[in-house]
Amino acid sequence: MNRTAEAGPVSAAMTAAELDVADPLAGFRQEFEVPDGTYLVGNSLGALPRAARETLGLELDRWATLGGEAHFDGPLGWKDYHGLLTGPMADLAGAGADEVVAMNALTVNLHLLLVSFYRPTPGRHKVLVENHAFPSDHFAVESQIHQRGYDPATSLVTVAPRDGEELLRHEDVLAAIAEVGDELALVLLPGVQYYTGQVLPMAELAAAGHEVGAVVGLDLAHAVGNVELSLHDWGVDFAVWCSYKYLNGGPGGVGAAYVHRDHVADPDLPKLHGWWGTDPDSRFAMATTFDAIPTVESWQLSNAPILPMAALRASLDVFQRAGGMGPLRRKSELLIAYLDRRLDEVLAGRVENLAPKALAERGCQSALRIVAGDGPRVYEALKAERVWCDWRQPDAIRVAPVPLYNSFADVDRLIEVLDGVTR
Repeated sequence: MNRTAEAGPVSAAMTAAELDVADPLAGFRQEFEVPDGTYLVGNSLGALPRAARETLGLELDRWATLGGEAHFDGPLGWKDYHGLLTGPMADLAGAGADEVVAMNALTVNLHLLLVSFYRPTPGRHKVLVENHAFPSDHFAVESQIHQRGYDPATSLVTVAPRDGEELLRHEDVLAAIAEVGDELALVLLPGVQYYTGQVLPMAELAAAGHEVGAVVGLDLAHAVGNVELSLHDWGVDFAVWCSYKYLNGGPGGVGAAYVHRDHVADPDLPKLHGWWGTDPDSRFAMATTFDAIPTVESWQLSNAPILPMAALRASLDVFQRAGGMGPLRRKSELLIAYLDRRLDEVLAGRVENLAPKALAERGCQSALRIVAGDGPRVYEALKAERVWCDWRQPDAIRVAPVPLYNSFADVDRLIEVLDGVTR
């Protein structure tokens, strides 16, 4: 099946049923095992691709019949298995195949790349993050600052929304970069903010950071598979992401890393070395001199986790057959617009959406605040009705209509249940 037709213009009066009939991607829902009820939490854990049972089973069979020889047997040989993910992952990231590698988990990859790209000096040692960054990003940056002999109290700079606001203003982020100026070693910001769903201006961030001589890295956990990306063209220096959210790679699924081609072959860039980062031609000769692979693969440490990669391979195949992020983003924008419309029609004054209004500044996740202030009760009531979403402190119910497997009818079901439990 290949359903890549563009979604056409949609009347503001169209119903969920009409929109679902007109949806060229609707058939892809059948390629996922979606939990019973209304599953709107792909921002936290994507649904199971049906084909993952086959791809996982195949590797289990190869393990059972070939044992260690499966590392070297045929096009699925485990020695090079990570390479099966490279092309599809690079397409989603807007990068070259030499710039992307699937490996480890997100925070492990973040630490590995910070070893390379956070290179503080007495005059340039500050790192800029957002004050509401995902905790793991805070922890990683603070620990890296400590490891280099600096103090987060003086080396960590944060940028926050203005008082009484939930969203970062683009001009404030850019001004903060300019203000720190030549003391700034690194900018580390999310592509999509995990709490509000706000998309940050990634190309502008890269340009602003480079203008003051800083390196720019991105945490794309909530961006890859959600919004269109052009990491290479934007000039982003490095990025990391996970695969268990919008990429449907399964719980604890393998992460990925991107390094811009300008840095990939830099011999002066420090990095932690491991057996899987050295030239494959010398690897099994057991050479003890590190000979870096001339791609981002040189950041690899150990051999690939085959079973998580097999699950992710099944999902990436669906992304490719859906036509990539272009068609998916077009459907996502229709879902976003429909959700906003239904919130205004039915729940105005009772439910506030913290996500930005402009489509270009938001992904498929919305953050709903219950105006009456009883968010935890409403969240539990939604869960009791099998409307799957998640709760994030201090007061957001996150919902994410994912274009690969969610429908406009799913949005209606959310609105219907919210209407009942907020009266």
